[in-house]
Amino acid sequence: MSDCALKSRIGDAMKAAMKAREKERLGTIRLIQSEMKRIEVDERIELDDARVVAVLERMRKQRKDSITQYEAAGRQELADVEAREITVIEEFLPAPLSDEDIQALIDKAIADTGADSMRAMGQVMAQIKPEIQGRADAAQVSALVKARLQ
Repeated sequence: MSDCALKSRIGDAMKAAMKAREKERLGTIRLIQSEMKRIEVDERIELDDARVVAVLERMRKQRKDSITQYEAAGRQELADVEAREITVIEEFLPAPLSDEDIQALIDKAIADTGADSMRAMGQVMAQIKPEIQGRADAAQVSALVKARLQ
């Protein structure tokens, strides 16, 4: 079983939050840990960094969806709680890619795959996906690739 640096970073952050008595931050970190633990128990696996990033991305997306729903229902105080949780979750995600970096990845993937039409979209995205995981929204990157291949 390999040690996951990101998982241990999250564990260290939990200990620091406990010592500093940061109740709200601690609650969010505990949610992250319980979700990781649930997956490990359900699937009988040890999460690696890539899988932890996927868990964090999913948690961030869920909270963004909740914020939209809470704001639509006029429940700003609940939306604010979700926004604070997103801030904590994002601390553990890799730094986001700039627009220039994303364009460079798309250019490289198109050149490497020889893509010249929409039929090659899957190949291009397959090459880009590992590079953008946790660092860019796959749906937005997909739209950019689609625009380039049309």
